[in-house]
Amino acid sequence: MCQIAIIECRQRAQKITHVPIAEARGRCCCGLGCSQTISFGLRIHASGRDNRVMASASDDFNLTMNELRAVVRFAAESAQTVLAEFEADAPDDTRPREALTAALAFAEGTPRTNLQRTTAFAAHRAAKSAPTEIAQLAALACGDAAAAAYLHLIARATQVGHILRAASCAARVAELKADGDESVGRATISALAAHAILPLPDVLRRYPVAPRGRSRLSQLMSALDAAIRNRN
Repeated sequence: MCQIAIIECRQRAQKITHVPIAEARGRCCCGLGCSQTISFGLRIHASGRDNRVMASASDDFNLTMNELRAVVRFAAESAQTVLAEFEADAPDDTRPREALTAALAFAEGTPRTNLQRTTAFAAHRAAKSAPTEIAQLAALACGDAAAAAYLHLIARATQVGHILRAASCAARVAELKADGDESVGRATISALAAHAILPLPDVLRRYPVAPRGRSRLSQLMSALDAAIRNRN
């Protein structure tokens, strides 16, 4: 279970607003495949809408619930642009739409629940069975949007995918629809970066730079990462 989920479950069980949490250990089940093993103490402060989630590891930082909602909103709005591509190929499969709906609900203010995690997993499974690369990317984007609600509060580059992979999927879809024209991908990245309004750039800068891998999707995510970080 994700560490944030562990804390929320304990907090609800104890029905208090400020709870120190003893050291916990577990493997991430966020749905993004970050395979993060975490072992440190955490606590959550839950007074009001702008809740702060804090970690006590040496590489941690603060993240407000409003900032987390902004991350999810950016991912969800990116995924919205490509959902139709999946549904055109798999009209009877509602899993990506359900993940996107869960992401948007959280972004608009509903409490974060297990729904975001379970629908993210389901959308990612839909991606694996998608008949085309475009449909696969669209389902991934929707799953990533829901999974973004469980962004970890640890300064590791692997976490950047929670913030940016959904948008990067949308950019890759635009390229593929243009017969692989990379200039279309670059233009889409520029538009997405311009759409990444505060506080998302500030949140992104709390994490290390996204690694540039060999896949085109990884390259697009690296380009988007740089474009958002370099904004004034």
